[in-house]
This record gives sequence, C-alpha cells and structure tokens, in this order.
Amino acid sequence: MSDQPNDTIQTRQRLTDELDSLEVAADLKGKSQAALVRKRFLGHTGAIVSLVVLGCVVLLAVTSVGIGPWHGWWKYSWLDTPPLQNGGKPTLSLFPLSAGEHPFGQDTVGRDYFAMTMRGTQISLLITLTVGIISAVVGVVFGSLSGYFRGGVETVLMRLTDMVIIIPVLLIGAVIGYNTNSGILVLGFLLGLTTWTGMARLVRGDFLSLREREFVDAARLAGASDRRIIFKHILPNAVGVITVNTTLLMSSAILLETSLSYLGMGVKAPDTSLGLLISQNQAAFSTRPWLFWWPGLFIVLICLCINFVGDGLRDAFDPRQRKIRLRRMSETPHDDVEGALLAAAVVSPGAVRSGWEDDAPGGPLGETPNEEHR
Repeated sequence: MSDQPNDTIQTRQRLTDELDSLEVAADLKGKSQAALVRKRFLGHTGAIVSLVVLGCVVLLAVTSVGIGPWHGWWKYSWLDTPPLQNGGKPTLSLFPLSAGEHPFGQDTVGRDYFAMTMRGTQISLLITLTVGIISAVVGVVFGSLSGYFRGGVETVLMRLTDMVIIIPVLLIGAVIGYNTNSGILVLGFLLGLTTWTGMARLVRGDFLSLREREFVDAARLAGASDRRIIFKHILPNAVGVITVNTTLLMSSAILLETSLSYLGMGVKAPDTSLGLLISQNQAAFSTRPWLFWWPGLFIVLICLCINFVGDGLRDAFDPRQRKIRLRRMSETPHDDVEGALLAAAVVSPGAVRSGWEDDAPGGPLGETPNEEHR
C-alpha cells in the first residue's frame, strides 16, 4: 500500500512525457529547421520586444542626424553651437508631450545634446557591429580548423589563442586606441582582432563533437573533401553557437568601446561616442546630471536589447532549451492526461507506444471497471 503513491506518480510522469513527445512530434511535422528556429524565436516575447526596441534605437539614431552628406530630420548637427537656452536644461516635457528646442538639453558650449547623443549612438553601434563581425569570422576560422583537423593544426592555433586570451582585453584595446588615429572602422577592426578567443574555443568544442557524428562519417565514405565537410555539413550545424555568441560579443563590444572612450583612448574629438560623452562631461555631474542620463540610458538599453535577442536566439537554435511544462504534471487530473494521450495516439497512429496500457489490469493505475464508477 505504501508503494501505491510512488507508482501513481511514476505513471503520471510517464503519461505526461509521452504526451509531450507526441506534441513535439506534431509541432515538428512537415517543418524545416529554419521554420522551427523562426517559430521558437518568434515565441520568445523578450527577444521580440528587445529586437523592436533595438530597431527603433537604430532608426532614431540614423534618421535624426543623418549619415555622411545626408542631413537627417533633426534641425541641429552635433557640431552646431546655438546659444544656450534655459541654462542648457532639457526642454523635453511629458505632460503635455513636447520635445521643445533641445529635448536632451545642451552641453557647456551650447551644442544640442540630442544630436550629440544620436551621433554617439551611431558610432558606438558601428564599432559594435564591426567588432562582432571580425570576432566571429576570426573565431570561426580558428575554432573550425583546430576542431576538425586536430593534431598539429590544433596545437598551433590553440597556443596562439592562449597567447591572446591571457592578455586583458581592455589593456590591448587601450594600446590600440591610443596609437590609432585612422578612423572608427579601423578601431573596430583592431578591437575585433582582440576579442575572438572565446568564440574560437566554443566553435572548436562544437566541431570536436560534430566531427564524430554519423553524417560526417557518411560524407567521408561518400568521398567528400574536408572543405565540403566543413562548410556543407558541420558549419551549418554549428550556426546556433556562432550566432548566439556573436550577439554576446557585440554586447561586450559596446561596453569595451565605452570604457576606452571614457579613458580617452577610443573615439577622438571632434567625433563623439556614448562613452566619450560621459568622459567629456564628468566634471559637470553635480551641476548638469542630464549630461550623464542620456548616454548612460542608451548604453544600458542597447546592451539589454542585444542580450535579450541573444537569449532568444539561444532558445531558438538549441531544442534542449524547450520549456517543459512540469506544472501540468501536478495540476492536471490523471483522467485528463490519459484522455489527452489517447486522443493524441488516435491522431498519430504511428506514434511509439509507451507500454503503460498493459501495466496493470483495468488501466495504468491498476483500476478495475468497478473502481471507475465509485
């Protein structure tokens, strides 16, 4: 008698697992891998909201002050110095909603802070994107070659990776930024050459696992070259790891750029970035705190959005991240679970039987026909 509750719990768990398996099979039926990834990503509320917010930030930064010769819809440039109004305080008002002449205020020389913040957002995003792309490319090359070929190739590439990884990234970035005056893209490119080590180690680990899979052995037996196996068979299966970690690299890149610019070793005047705005106005923290609010707000907003998008991509690419509905095991009555499982079995006649039908006479819990009508 004392074992009956345990048997009941185990049977309920087996029923629920079987129902989950049937539901997963129904969800996967007739869908490609791309469709499954897209469905999982679109079902991640945080990632979708963050993607929309990040898109709005990019659109606002690009269209407000423009790019190159194209002037945006905002009337001031980040280099214009109109006269100070209202002591440089922000004119943005929520009740009633009004932007005013200088919604983010003005700095000590009268430059419009909204235009400067938008320009700083552009530069920070450009450096972040450049660092992400360069780090991903270099990391994938080092990781894939070392993970696939092993032996001497792996030894040389991983020792080079270890040599770079032991040096603090901020120190390398400071040296590069201090000695670089060639432009923003060059700065982003050089910073990307210092942040690829984590990507290389992760891709190497993924390749070490994938190269032992059956489909790789089948490709070798079919006469496929190493190049074709890497690019056509293994690399597409590692795209999830690469995509997710690229977003994380981009999130850390904007913090790296902010730190370097704050130290005076990143973006140089007359151009600007979010970190440089904070650095230039640190002396006015007690008198004009809004000069810190807006750059800091956009830094936090961009980092959070990129991290949430990366979290959504991780859940979309990795099916092991699927949320199991454990609460249903304790909340759903046993008869409802049994009925749902039987209905699913009728809909999917090719499903694998779990064997619970024959556990005990009369039903899975050892019930008799008379017990059902008590």
